[in-house]
Amino acid sequence: MPDLPNKKVGIVSCSGEEIAEGTVTRLAALKVLEQLRPADTVTICLPLFLAGGEGDRAFAKFYPTIAIDGCDKRCAARGTEMYSGKPAASIVVTDLVAEYGLDKVEGKRHLNEAGQQAVNATSGRISELVDELLHKRWNRKAGGVEETAAPEEQEQVQATCSCGSGIPLQDIVINGKTISLVALPLIFEQFRESGKEASPGTIRELLEAVRIYNPIPTGEDEAYSTALSREYATFYKQQGAIQ
Repeated sequence: MPDLPNKKVGIVSCSGEEIAEGTVTRLAALKVLEQLRPADTVTICLPLFLAGGEGDRAFAKFYPTIAIDGCDKRCAARGTEMYSGKPAASIVVTDLVAEYGLDKVEGKRHLNEAGQQAVNATSGRISELVDELLHKRWNRKAGGVEETAAPEEQEQVQATCSCGSGIPLQDIVINGKTISLVALPLIFEQFRESGKEASPGTIRELLEAVRIYNPIPTGEDEAYSTALSREYATFYKQQGAIQ
């Protein structure tokens, strides 16, 4: 399969500044990104994502994302689903506040005690979801995630942004519609380096490789195969076979 970046979880928090719970989402996300799970998470900028940021949208298509919303409007979750697919998990701060029986969260710039408690509860829930999505388990006795790198292999990690995820997209026309396929340039290059010409057998393999990273609607395998055959034949001719 293509040599893609290590799997991480995208954290997308709402931008609601009119309520204190919106501040909770951003502080909780930052705590996870910088303190609790820095090596396993990246931030997705919601305004850039909604404005058409290709890097953020590509990341959300390929990797699992957790949407954190301040209220039941669920702007982060709905925006992610609209442009890249349904988030792997969704958290609503007002629901957590009720679940934990916290007092009313107040303070848009400086949170009250209940707000700080909500930040801790939200960041803790996010961390649990990150571990589940990455199939990791928390070792309570050791106080850390199991199967982590050896101490000498660990490095200090800072919060990073998904816009530099390095996941390439390629647009191809399928049944008259332009579809963006995640990782297609890498898949094409891998097949070319393996010396695979645009034969029927190669196209079948291509389709299955593309299916790993992109949802293919039921009944459209033939249309996708036709488009992939056309695009790969052009790519192979332009790049030439590996000598």
